[in-house]
Amino acid sequence: MKRLLLAVLCLIAPLAGAQTALPAAPAVEAKAYLLLDVSSGQIVASHKEDEKFEPASLTKLMTAYLTFGALKQKSLKPDQVIPVSTRAWKAEGSRMFIEPNKPVTVDELLRGMIIQSGNDASIALAEAIGGSEEGFAQAMNREAKRLGMSNTHFTNATGLSDPKLHSTARDLAALVVALIREYPEHYALYSQKDYRYNNITQSNRNRLLWRDPTVDGVKTGYTENAGYCLISSAKRGERRLVSVVLGTKSASARAAESQKLLNWGFMATDSVRLYAANQALSEPRVWKGKSNTVKAGFTRDLHVLMPKGQAEKLKASVESLQPLLAPIRQGQQIATLKLQLDGKPYRDFPVVALEDVPVAGIFGRAWDSLRLLFN
Repeated sequence: MKRLLLAVLCLIAPLAGAQTALPAAPAVEAKAYLLLDVSSGQIVASHKEDEKFEPASLTKLMTAYLTFGALKQKSLKPDQVIPVSTRAWKAEGSRMFIEPNKPVTVDELLRGMIIQSGNDASIALAEAIGGSEEGFAQAMNREAKRLGMSNTHFTNATGLSDPKLHSTARDLAALVVALIREYPEHYALYSQKDYRYNNITQSNRNRLLWRDPTVDGVKTGYTENAGYCLISSAKRGERRLVSVVLGTKSASARAAESQKLLNWGFMATDSVRLYAANQALSEPRVWKGKSNTVKAGFTRDLHVLMPKGQAEKLKASVESLQPLLAPIRQGQQIATLKLQLDGKPYRDFPVVALEDVPVAGIFGRAWDSLRLLFN
C-alpha cells in the first residue's frame, strides 16, 4: 500500500528538469482544467489546476472510493441490505428514489450513486460506513490526506454546496487514478449508461459515453457555485487519458470541452515506455558494502510523455549519486536519469536501488575508507 501511495503522489507532481516541449493546448472554456496521461503520470495540459473550487457531485468519487475499500475489507457486502434513514430519503437534488420501508442493497446503492448520481444513495452509504454523514466526511478527509490531496476538504458525501467544501483539478485527478488502479472491477460501473430502480430509469449524465466509444467514465457534477463539471477518462489502445474540467457554463459545454481536451491529447502527444519495472539501467559502485555494486532502476514501468512522433530524438543518460555508501535500501534514490529531446534537456527522473546492500564487515569498511581517500 505504501508503494502504491507513493506512485499516486508522483502521478500529478511536476517533474524536475521538465521543458516546455509539448505543443500548446487548445483554448478550454472552463474555470480550471487538467489533462493527465495516466501511464506516465505527467500533466499534458492544465489551467488553474491547484486553485480551489467546489467539486459538486465529483465529491461522490471519494464516497465511492471508500465504499469500494469497505467492500474489499469485507466490512460491507454487495448484497447487504442497508437501512434508509429519513435524512437519506429526503436528500436534496438528484436522487435514485430509495424509500425507508423498501430494502436496498449496497450494490443497488452504488449503481444509484454512480450512474444516477443519487444524493440519497450517497448518504445511505455514508451512514452505513461511517455511522453518520459527518463521521464519514472525517474518513473522506483522512483518505484525501493519505492520497496526497493537499488542497481538498470534504464536508459531506454528496457534493451539495458548503462553504468549507473544496478541491482542485490536480487533487481530483489523483483520486480518479487511485480509483481506477485500485478498483478496476468496480470502475466498470462508471461506463454504464443507465440504471433502473424503483420503476424509474435514469441515464448517466456523462454525455461522452454516447459520443466516444473510448470513454469509459467518470463523473459529472453541478451546483450553482461549482458550475458544470466533468471528469472523463478515455482509453485508446494501451493509453489512458483523464480530463478534469471544472466550472463550465452548461452541460453541453462540459462535454464539448472535455472531448476537445481528450482528442487533442491523443493526437498531439505520445506516452513512450522507456524502461520496465525492476529493469536494471546500471550497476553503480557501492562503498563499504557487502556488495561492490547495486542494481539501479525503477519500481514501476517508466513512461515518458512527449510530442507526437518524437521518440527517436530522445536520448538518455544515468548519473550516479557518488559516492554511494552502504547501507543502501531498496527504493532509495541512487542516481538520476537525464533525458534529452533533440539535443536539449527534457526531463529528469530519480533512479532507485532495486535491492538492499548491507554494510560490509570492519575490514571491508576500513579498506574502502582508505580507497576513498585516493578517489
